Amino acid sequence: MQYADILIAVLGAAALAWIADLLTGRRGLAATSLVSATGAACGWFLCVRVFGVATLEQWMWVVWALAGSAICLVAFFLFRSKR
Repeated sequence: MQYADILIAVLGAAALAWIADLLTGRRGLAATSLVSATGAACGWFLCVRVFGVATLEQWMWVVWALAGSAICLVAFFLFRSKR
């Protein structure tokens, strides 16, 4: 399967958003999905374009994408406004 790494990154980011939504007890899956996808894109960008750690043919960028997603979700729940 040629695009398995992309599929795993997308499903991983969606799973992280779903888990974060479940753990926080909120019903804002759209917001957590947006934050998770943005974090995954940032993780990919840092890995491939900024630091040059991996290329798209390697699997290391998937780990970076999921780590970026997790970091952004933590920051989202830590710094969001509480009304």
